[in-house]
Amino acid sequence: AFAKIAPASRRGELAGERDRLIWLKGRGVACPEVINWQEEQEGACLVITAIPGVPAADLSGADLLKAWPSMGQQLGAVHSLSVDQCPFERRLSRMFGRAVDVVSRNAVNPDFLPDEDKSTPQLDLLARVERELPVRLDQERTDMVVCHGDPCMPNFMVDPKTLQCTGLIDLGRLGTADRYADLALMIANAEENWAAPDEAERAFAVLFNVLGIEAPDRERLAFYLRLDPLTWG
Repeated sequence: AFAKIAPASRRGELAGERDRLIWLKGRGVACPEVINWQEEQEGACLVITAIPGVPAADLSGADLLKAWPSMGQQLGAVHSLSVDQCPFERRLSRMFGRAVDVVSRNAVNPDFLPDEDKSTPQLDLLARVERELPVRLDQERTDMVVCHGDPCMPNFMVDPKTLQCTGLIDLGRLGTADRYADLALMIANAEENWAAPDEAERAFAVLFNVLGIEAPDRERLAFYLRLDPLTWG
């Protein structure tokens, strides 16, 4: 079992993860199950089952490439869930609203920004995203799925012997959104693991093949990578 503890100020976030895990139970997604929830004035504690394995972030590039197809399949299992039945949403309009709030408080974490953006004023980063909103909102309407919300390498668990993905963790951001919001984060976060550019390109091709996407939209991926750092803060 695994316990997640949150202070009173972040109780709502932890309760959100609890509710998402309860909803996911029995829906064919390998993820933790809720064992217990305790709430007090000082904060809250969520006890969940542990997913076996090691985080994909700990794998070498060669091993990650072997695990990659099964990781794509696990993410695909989330994306195949019924949008109409999902009570949680993280649609682009909401995430852009969150970005507006974060930027208005000058709260963007520079560690989340690519090097080329670290010296760019936050309002300029927001404006760059805003210019693309109309076309991205249209795309979301036709390609909305249930997204993990934060499919970075530490959130994929992998059996170190078989190199098969055993499940997904940290599902507190799960909700309906454009599938590319997930794909952009998964691809970008794996970059540090690859030993050579050809590994990254192979992984890119494998992921879209596993998910049955014939014509990957790199500009759409880039848009969500520009938006995501502005939503944390």
